[in-house]
This record gives sequence, structure tokens and C-alpha cells, in this order.
Amino acid sequence: MRKSGSRPDYMAEALAEARAAAAAGEVPVGAVLVDGRDGTILARAHNRVIADSDPTAHAEMLAIRAAAALTGAPRLAEAELYVTLEPCPMCATAISFARIRRLVFGAYDPKGGGVDHGPRIFEQPTCHHSPEVIGGVQEQACGALLQDFFKVRR
Repeated sequence: MRKSGSRPDYMAEALAEARAAAAAGEVPVGAVLVDGRDGTILARAHNRVIADSDPTAHAEMLAIRAAAALTGAPRLAEAELYVTLEPCPMCATAISFARIRRLVFGAYDPKGGGVDHGPRIFEQPTCHHSPEVIGGVQEQACGALLQDFFKVRR
């Protein structure tokens, strides 16, 4: 049971999802989408690009889809998304469209990121909604998981 005022470690939950992705041979990215009002986990997901033969089956996209289906709402204005890697431009745009309140990510992605790198989606004048962004949370653990995964494959 959770003590009043304490919050679970949502990035640890996202890391568990990322490990599940790695075990399945997918790029190890995990996401957890949380109701920011009460801390309830609405959805958790990991990359399933290979398993689903779907280039859009990124952890963030899958978590957003699952939470929207669960809530029956296309907007997740009170939600917080925890993801182990800086979202790509596609996922950053989906986060904006879903009106997610807060994005918390682990490792930065200088090559494929779309938040602090690349097109910086939330800074574009055409972006309809910019969430609060907190980057670098458990960055070393998130980055190490990715590095270890790719080290084996190169």
C-alpha cells in the first residue's frame, strides 16, 4: 500500500517495460502513462515495431492509444508520460495532439529525438500544445540499457 503523499517510481516502471522490449528483440524503450491527478497508471507499453510489423508501434504511441481507449477520450490533459528515451518527432507530435500535461524522459537522443534535439516539436509555432518537459530522469540507467542492447547487435 502506498503511503499518503508518496508516489511510485514511474521511471522504474518504464525501465521494466524497456527491459521487456529488449528481451523481445525490440529497441528497449518503455513508457508509462499516468493520471496526474491521482497517480493511477493508465497504460504501460514498450516498443513493438518488429512484433507488430508497424513502424509507428513506439512505446509512447502504444501507451497513448491504450490510455485513450481506456478513458474513452482523445485528449489526456491530466496525464503524465514517463518514457525511457527522448521521444522522436512522431511521438512528440502525438504527445502534443493528446494534450499530455507532462513529459518525463530518461536518456537524451541527439540523433533521433524530437524534443530537445532535431526538430524540437514543442518549440515550433505550429505546435498546438507543449507539455511541461523534464529530461534526464534516471538518464544513466536508461542510456545503459540502450547502449548494451546495441553493443550486442553491432
